[in-house]
Amino acid sequence: QVQLVESGGGLVQPGGSLRLSCAASGFTLDYYAIGWFRQAPGKEREGVSCISSSPGSTYYADSVKGRFTISRDGAKNTVYLQMNSLKPEDTAVYYCAAVLKVVCSWFLYEYDYWGQGTQVTVSS
Repeated sequence: QVQLVESGGGLVQPGGSLRLSCAASGFTLDYYAIGWFRQAPGKEREGVSCISSSPGSTYYADSVKGRFTISRDGAKNTVYLQMNSLKPEDTAVYYCAAVLKVVCSWFLYEYDYWGQGTQVTVSS
């Protein structure tokens, strides 16, 4: 069964950090570009970061550049999103998605598989 499962969300104070994980089963992430997206209440889902398949080029939305880092671990078939210096405006449900392409895409419709999402809340 093809599945993406996110984990690592939670409640954190402004300035804090979280690391989200996106674990795949039923397929090998190495051949896919992996995107992280987020959706805040009342807003559209937006792209946050993406890592291409080999050689693993990375891309970030301007709003998270310098604070978030995306990486992949082929041995664990998992992609991570390290989020530092979190702000209240980062509060959202975060989703990972996989597209069978070498290059990254910000277009939601291109993605083949989606996880169920993990809630990130940044609040004091």
